[in-house]
Amino acid sequence: MPKQHLRSALALLALSLSVVAAPAITPPDAPPPFAGIAHVAIRVHSLAAATAFYQQLGFDQPFSLSKNGAVYEAFIKINDHQFIELYPTTEKNPDTAFLHLCFEGVDLQAIHDDYVSRGLTPRSNVRKAGAGNLLFTMNGPLQPSGPQNIEYTQYQPGSRHFEDRGQHLGPNRVADKLVTVTLAMQDPAAARDFYINQLEFKSLPGSPMLFHLPGDSGEQVEIVPATTLGAKARITLQTDNLGKAARLLRKQHIPATKTGNTLTLTDPDGNIIRIESR
Repeated sequence: MPKQHLRSALALLALSLSVVAAPAITPPDAPPPFAGIAHVAIRVHSLAAATAFYQQLGFDQPFSLSKNGAVYEAFIKINDHQFIELYPTTEKNPDTAFLHLCFEGVDLQAIHDDYVSRGLTPRSNVRKAGAGNLLFTMNGPLQPSGPQNIEYTQYQPGSRHFEDRGQHLGPNRVADKLVTVTLAMQDPAAARDFYINQLEFKSLPGSPMLFHLPGDSGEQVEIVPATTLGAKARITLQTDNLGKAARLLRKQHIPATKTGNTLTLTDPDGNIIRIESR
């Protein structure tokens, strides 16, 4: 073999060995994944009126929580993993309002411990809540009513939610998945920083105020200025048949505005519901 060819072969061999021997670059640890959005909670003027409205949309109320014979929380079921929680106004809290957003964790303790390890301060340890699921809470950015209340849950065998799997899923639901919750924030830029740099959500290309949850649920949180919604809630539901959803709404005499692949309507308290075909 000519000397120049031999030198080239030896150089290639040395380069190959250096690549093999080089230590692999370990990417930063990904945050523990979420299973998705578990629920939104809304305070309403009338539990009866709000429940009846959501039933007109095809969503059942599988269970509720009560004290001294009075219901203080009604659960509206979207699917086995997602709910709308309705709370009545009271003398102490007379105003209707968006109350909180809850994420479902794949491993709730891992999410809690990851937050603590990065200097975040959950308001509670992981504990069992009233419906029988694991729960912890944390303050988020400022909303019109004060710091955002963020909840995290993990469904447990024996809980009301877990034992209702496969039930109360009527065929005439206008949608079958909650895909986006919109959060009205006092300082949208600070809220964006919190969700991206503290909670490790991922912003969508071309949509700087829309973020994917950690994990592969594909569900999202959207941030808007407080003046956009005030204390109202706005949620986006997904359907694979927008025409069927429109027919169901017309049958129930519920007005909706169609824009492209989206139907927009409001509940009795002025909260905004979007139904999208995706």
